[in-house]
Amino acid sequence: MVPEISPARGDRVGPGPEAPKVIEARGLAMRFGANTVFRDVEFDVRKGEVFVILGGSGSGKSTLLALLIGLRQPSAGSITVLGEDLLAARGEARRRLKQRFGVMFQQGALFGSMTLAENVALPLESFTDLPAEAIGEIARAKLGMVGLGDAAEKLPAEISGGMVKRAAIARAMALDPPLLFLDEPSAGLDPITSAGLDRLILALAEGLGITFVIVTHELDSILTVADRVIMLDKAAQGVIAAGDPRALRATSTHPTVRAFFNRIAEAA
Repeated sequence: MVPEISPARGDRVGPGPEAPKVIEARGLAMRFGANTVFRDVEFDVRKGEVFVILGGSGSGKSTLLALLIGLRQPSAGSITVLGEDLLAARGEARRRLKQRFGVMFQQGALFGSMTLAENVALPLESFTDLPAEAIGEIARAKLGMVGLGDAAEKLPAEISGGMVKRAAIARAMALDPPLLFLDEPSAGLDPITSAGLDRLILALAEGLGITFVIVTHELDSILTVADRVIMLDKAAQGVIAAGDPRALRATSTHPTVRAFFNRIAEAA
């Protein structure tokens, strides 16, 4: 495992090493035929933490996310999520475990023919026996939590890209999961909208104690929201840095890490 660099953070005090582990990944490897995407990937995510997976194109960060949410099986290794073995869970046990975390996919993945409230209501309709009236109230409450209380009856096509991302987070929160996975939440957003989304993530982490695992390459967002990061690298086929991103920017001597955090372009 790559040694972590982790000084105190000035604007937010994340959970310490005594906080319970929400995710434990050990010895993860992913291969497609003869192509190794990554190997020997190990990390923990603590309760209440904003944990970011970053890396360049082809480094395997989206593949790693797919493993963590159970969409793919690793070639080797183990994943414990919320105290349960994700890879061993089958049938109803796997279904129950996946209800305990929410996922926001990169483009929001909202159903275009349904209102925002109807989109947020879907998990409640699928996994609970609540009456329709209660489901509607919960859906509107979740939209209110992300600043979309007045947009419940709008269709996805009638709102901005940033609002779509917020609605997707509201849907991911529908079942009150303690853990949320966000795939490139700032992708395609202007800097002001992206900054607003960063503030929302921090507010949910601090106000509700939600644990976030975020895949992104947006440097400003990483430095704003992340308590800790791991950085994947295609050439190294694994993790090349781990720890507080502000410390990595200031002290890392790894050329790829320094280039990323200091926006140094590769030589032509």
